[in-house]
Amino acid sequence: MTPVVVEVALNGLTSKARNPHVPIAPDELARDALACLEAGAAIVHTHVDEHAPDPARVAARYLEGWRPVMAARPDAILYPTVGLGGDVHARYAHEPILAAAGCARMGVFDPGSVNLGMPVPEGPAALGVTYVNAFDDVRHQNALCLEHRLGPSISIFEPGFLRTALSYWRAGRLAPGALVKLYFGARESGGPNDHVGFGLPPTRAALAAYREMLEGCGLPWSVAVLGGDVVASGLARAALEHGGHVRVGLEDHAGPRQPTNVELVEEVAALAAELGRPLATCADAARILNLPR
Repeated sequence: MTPVVVEVALNGLTSKARNPHVPIAPDELARDALACLEAGAAIVHTHVDEHAPDPARVAARYLEGWRPVMAARPDAILYPTVGLGGDVHARYAHEPILAAAGCARMGVFDPGSVNLGMPVPEGPAALGVTYVNAFDDVRHQNALCLEHRLGPSISIFEPGFLRTALSYWRAGRLAPGALVKLYFGARESGGPNDHVGFGLPPTRAALAAYREMLEGCGLPWSVAVLGGDVVASGLARAALEHGGHVRVGLEDHAGPRQPTNVELVEEVAALAAELGRPLATCADAARILNLPR
């Protein structure tokens, strides 16, 4: 059985008011990252609370939390998020610095645009932002991954994102080391009019649609539920049964519980063991993805 690559997204925009266990400061991120790697995660994704226009400052903030991780686990696979403000060159200017520092092994590849937000009583997704990635922006993201030998973390918020990513793959221009992240929008529990804020709902039928699009390409893929629970929804089980991988973490998780990142990793580890799939080590994950670094 193919080992399961578990990614943990440690924090994102999640606040301590929402979950007191979320790591924010660099030392908290380092401790959580190491604990999650020990629990079975192979990829760690973090945000920092510093989105200054100076990419050197942003990179320094990342490295403050990443260097202790790399000192203890030089095999760890780490990658950042996108900067805020400015054009695509400014938003991604910290990635080359992190790559040159020998810490980042993956880069962000967001091949599309989407209205991000959660449903509200008066209508769908009235709260949120429009996340824009024009075709030229996507080309720049892929070029950065190629130039700095970073495996693309391909975010799939909507089916159109996957169409664009696959066009790069079919043309032989997709940077090596890619992992396709199928992001499902959490189903809101509000009775007969349940709906999602964006993306496909976390169902087996929705996963089957993505799997049909991916058929024949051989790219590794994982699932995540943004604003929900990838294990409780049953989506993690469906993915594992079909050879996929799983992303968890407090960036994505929402619900009545307040788990730790380690607990979320452990839940996927237990599910993988139940289904007879071993967990991928960092070295396994690098091999499965064919990471260039």
